[in-house]
Amino acid sequence: MQAIDYCRQKADQSGSSFLAGFRFLPEKQHQAMTVLYAFCRELDDVVDDCSDAQVAQTTLNWWRMDLAKVFEGEMPEHPVNQALRGPVADFALPHDELTAIIDGMQMDLEQARYPDFEALKLYCHRVAGVVGCLIARILGFSNHQTLVYADKMGLALQLTNIIRDVGEDARRGRIYLPVDELQRFSVPAQSILSLKGTPEFAALMAFQIERAKQSYREAVAALPPEDKRSQRVGLVMGSIYYALLQEIERDGGQNVLSYKIAIPGPRKKRIALKTWLFGFKP
Repeated sequence: MQAIDYCRQKADQSGSSFLAGFRFLPEKQHQAMTVLYAFCRELDDVVDDCSDAQVAQTTLNWWRMDLAKVFEGEMPEHPVNQALRGPVADFALPHDELTAIIDGMQMDLEQARYPDFEALKLYCHRVAGVVGCLIARILGFSNHQTLVYADKMGLALQLTNIIRDVGEDARRGRIYLPVDELQRFSVPAQSILSLKGTPEFAALMAFQIERAKQSYREAVAALPPEDKRSQRVGLVMGSIYYALLQEIERDGGQNVLSYKIAIPGPRKKRIALKTWLFGFKP
């Protein structure tokens, strides 16, 4: 199997909303986005699938070394890093931004709680905001302010993921909602870990959803008009995740403890087409 085929297979297996906008891209950009997604997916799997934290740490250290080979002119061992050489050269993807994604996964190994929103924002920047910047580079931009938009959109997407996955994360013993906000809304961590919905938890989730919505509005407002056309794929992803956020809200917010809410494939395609033609207005 060639390196790019491995990446395509990795992406296809996920069924992620992240992939919905790729279909509109020219081949070189489409391929670069697929490779970037596979890179993120592989790193995420290290944290999610390794029950032994020491093994996960060793694996992340190996990824750092293998990624460095991409920038040192050596042949990486992993097929994803092999495939990454093309996008790095074609779109000037920075080493430090790709390494920051690994730093974000490192945070997952080191802590299961975040004391406040500022601490959570650092995590979101590393695992999503930086990804947004890499996507912006692949799509192309003329105004450097577009990287600010991309980081903000990454935050909005990651906050949506955190809201959607509260129950799934709790089953792994993790809570991404800031500790000080749990305290403010009188939601004990143990009630989340035991998957118990309460009126207080519902109020907490309403607060989280509204902040995520505001993050989408701030992201779209930060996108310079001259780069709206080139960044349409990012806007497609944003509109799909925003629709997911609205679906969670309509479902009552706290049901995320019981099951994972998703947008059906046909609806994703409709949202993608509408956004591609008319833009995204959260």
